[in-house]
Amino acid sequence: MKKLLLVMLLGVVNQTLFAQNFEISAEIRPRFEYRNAYKTLSVDSLDAASFVSQRTRLNLAYGSEKINAYLSIQDVRVWGDVPTLNAADANGTAIHEAWAELLLTPEFSLKLGRQEISYDDQRIFGAVGWAQQARSHDALLAIYKPNANNHFEVGLALNAASETLFETNYTLNNYKSLQYVWYHTNLSSVGISLLALNNGLAYLKDGKQDVDYNQTFGGHANFAKNAISTQASAYFQTGKIANQNVQAYKVSVNGSYSFANGLKPGLGVEYVSGTDMNASNSDVKSFNPWYGTNHKFNGWMDYFYVGNHINSVGLIDVYATINYTKDKFSVSLIPHMFSSAATVVNGLNEEMDSYLGTEVDLSIAYKWTKDVNFEIGYSQMFATETMEVLKGGNASATNNWAWAMVTIKPGLFKTSVKKNE
Repeated sequence: MKKLLLVMLLGVVNQTLFAQNFEISAEIRPRFEYRNAYKTLSVDSLDAASFVSQRTRLNLAYGSEKINAYLSIQDVRVWGDVPTLNAADANGTAIHEAWAELLLTPEFSLKLGRQEISYDDQRIFGAVGWAQQARSHDALLAIYKPNANNHFEVGLALNAASETLFETNYTLNNYKSLQYVWYHTNLSSVGISLLALNNGLAYLKDGKQDVDYNQTFGGHANFAKNAISTQASAYFQTGKIANQNVQAYKVSVNGSYSFANGLKPGLGVEYVSGTDMNASNSDVKSFNPWYGTNHKFNGWMDYFYVGNHINSVGLIDVYATINYTKDKFSVSLIPHMFSSAATVVNGLNEEMDSYLGTEVDLSIAYKWTKDVNFEIGYSQMFATETMEVLKGGNASATNNWAWAMVTIKPGLFKTSVKKNE
């Protein structure tokens, strides 16, 4: 009898156990903003804007031995954009993410559907979390992780405006097709990533749609050891955009030191190539960060590369960071000194000084609970006449921006059920 019980017990133990995990979470994020020169300089005849926007999300996550799946439904609104007795919302509920990942082997998986794509410091691919709507792609990703120190991803996307019987023009402000390869490896205290992106953009040529492809090649590296942290990146762009040749690049480096008392100062510089305003040829020399989280870079007032400053004179951004964390509080102070990377000329075709201005960003955050975070921020732009040439408006006016935001992310339900194979 004892031998029989032992054999039965071993049989149960040898069966493969796997878990099915299911989780429901939510996010409610209202944000007040006072815009008195956000993205562009103040205009004397116009008053500052004040409003409250809100992102609301319901997230469902499922995981098992062979499948991971995720669904994120979101509503983005401005308080008051519909009356209190509204029949329909102005923006409506949307699908932010809806993807499934097929775990074909322990090392290889396929992830397909609507999804956020984010790599490294999010300069080329990012989730754009600051924007209430954020960014997601319809794509297929092949993911290969042979070991803990190596990670390969191949991404493919093909876009169309609708189902059709014949080819039609793709008129959305989006890529027509996209392919990329991303690789990351860890070497002791150093992380290195390489990216090759082939980006297809539709345009009209002789009244007919054509697609030109431009390429972005480059890499990102980070080093962290003890209290020292540094990052560097370099990217080069070539190919064509709307039948124009592209030759552009960007380089950046930054570093910081963490003190035991919570203080973390740092310095950094980024050079983003641009096209001279008096250029005699039509080549594109302006680097485009494409699908990055650009609010994270070049000042929080979003004067550069946040739906603007594309195909312009580029940017040189020299900045400092002063971060301090104590218990549940954190403070960040970031001054930026901006200059153009290419020549700026005024309406009289006179060459302007390259210095664009200085922006100072300040934010204070308090993590009340693990689910609730409060933040406030203030930014001021001290602009020059050169910035006025690029942006219009009044450089000598008070150009500022303030905001206050609360992020609430409750976990609503979570379960894990173990089953025998």
